Amino acid sequence: MTEEEWLVATNDPTPMLDFLRGKSSDRKLRLFACECVRKYREIMGPGLDFPLERIELCERYADGLATHEEWWTVTREQDHFYPWKENDAWLEATRAVEVAAWATDDNGRPSADAKPKMISFVRDIFGNPFCPVAVDPSWLTSDVIALATGIYVERAFDRLPILADALQDAGCDNDDILNHLRGDGPHVKGCWALDLVLGKS
Repeated sequence: MTEEEWLVATNDPTPMLDFLRGKSSDRKLRLFACECVRKYREIMGPGLDFPLERIELCERYADGLATHEEWWTVTREQDHFYPWKENDAWLEATRAVEVAAWATDDNGRPSADAKPKMISFVRDIFGNPFCPVAVDPSWLTSDVIALATGIYVERAFDRLPILADALQDAGCDNDDILNHLRGDGPHVKGCWALDLVLGKS
């Protein structure tokens, strides 16, 4: 995959995930999988297929806040196909794409929104892998870290523009970071710019 292909992709996130295989952390891949399943629930309705508490546990597992035993106890209880049963983060991500792609609209047709939204998740979580960005430690003031932590824990992504302002006040002049934080998103757990501030990979 080329950088141009990465930037213009609109119809299928699978080639992007293929490119990321072996290049990204298990954490980011698992958080991407969780967002795909959240998208499935958004399209299909809450139902019983993917209870929110199970998705949240998988997010905690990705962040090292739940044990493997807790994760496995919950995921093995799922009777039908579950994207993260294999304990292979890349496989979980690709299967989660399949799950979300199965979601149908009120007329029983595949949702036209699912794959483009998943591509947006890929870009938000993994950024542009062809142009890695670094953070200057001097930008990471106590106010910046406190704000970023609150946004992450509370999923308060509407506050990302405030974080951009705080970073700029601290001396950040990186347009990639500032523009991403001020962009419309969607923004999700694992957002590359928020992760940079929090030192997450």
